[in-house]
Amino acid sequence: AASGPHLPVGCAEPYSSMAAAGAAASLVQYVVLRGDLVRAPLSWPLGAVVAQGCHAALAAVHAHRQHPDTRAYLELGGAMRTVVLEAPDEAALTELAETLKQHSIDHEVWTEQPDNMTTCLALRPYPKEQVHQHLKKLKLLK
Repeated sequence: AASGPHLPVGCAEPYSSMAAAGAAASLVQYVVLRGDLVRAPLSWPLGAVVAQGCHAALAAVHAHRQHPDTRAYLELGGAMRTVVLEAPDEAALTELAETLKQHSIDHEVWTEQPDNMTTCLALRPYPKEQVHQHLKKLKLLK
């Protein structure tokens, strides 16, 4: 077993000290986009919606870049796991953000400027079992 710094409770072990298969399945970054952005009347182009998800994911990773789970996730390179979910509209996204805040789940809300429109949120990378309960009602973005 590799020896390293003691991690706070709730943090994943560094991947260098875990079996690769179990480790890769453990950490995930959840991104939640508003589904109504692509539908009328908003009808955003697909690329613009994808950009919102990218902005939110990067903001969450940057804001929590010193967290051991974020660092371990980034070390995965091409094996990083990201799940993109859909909130039906801005109200649902705002409600989710409040729930995450109440449960001390680290996340970043992306607000597109200059429109000042909340479009997306992303959690920092987490072990799936720590956050899945707050996201299980949402569907995969299609």
